[in-house]
Amino acid sequence: MTSLPHEHSSESAPAIGTSVSADDFKRAFRGHPGGIAVITAYGEHGPVALTASSVSSVSAEPPLLIFSVSALSSATPTIVEADTIVVHLLDAEDIGLARTASTSGVDRFADTSAWSRLATGEPVYHGVRAWLRCKIVSRMDAGASTVIAAQALQVDVERDLEVGEAGSALVYHNRAWHRLGDHSRLD
Repeated sequence: MTSLPHEHSSESAPAIGTSVSADDFKRAFRGHPGGIAVITAYGEHGPVALTASSVSSVSAEPPLLIFSVSALSSATPTIVEADTIVVHLLDAEDIGLARTASTSGVDRFADTSAWSRLATGEPVYHGVRAWLRCKIVSRMDAGASTVIAAQALQVDVERDLEVGEAGSALVYHNRAWHRLGDHSRLD
C-alpha cells in the first residue's frame, strides 16, 4: 500500500503525549511576528495593564477577538477575573506605551495624564491608534496561560487606515520591536 503525501507512518510520527521542547517552540515562533496590543482592566487593587502580541480578530458578526495572558504576569489575575477589559491596538507611535506595559516592576499608570477611566470604569490610555472596550465571553486554561475571548462593545479609532494603506503597525518579531510601513510592503 502506498502512503498518500499527507499520511505518516506510525514509525515516523511522534508518540501521542510527546511534544517539542519549550526552547524549540520559542525558536519557531521567534520568526512569526505579532501585532502589539496593551490590555487593561480595573480590579480590586486598581488598574492593571500588560502588553500582548497574541490579539487576533475572530469574527466581525458578532465582533469577537481572542488573546492569551501568561500566568507569569502580575496583571493576569485581574484581567482573567474582569467582566470587561480594554484592548488598545498600537502602532509605532505608541511604542512608549508598549514598552511601559511590558516592563516588570513599574507603575504603568504613574503618568495620570496618559490615561483615564471610562464611564464604565475600565482604564483607557489616550492617543493610541485604536481601542476596544470588550466584554469577556470565554476563558480557557492553556498550559501556563489563559486564552480569553471577548466581544467588542465600544471602539475608538484615533488613527484610521484606508484599505490598502500601509500605516505604521507596531509588531514584535525575533525579540525586537518593528514598524511595518511602505518599506515592508511586498505587493
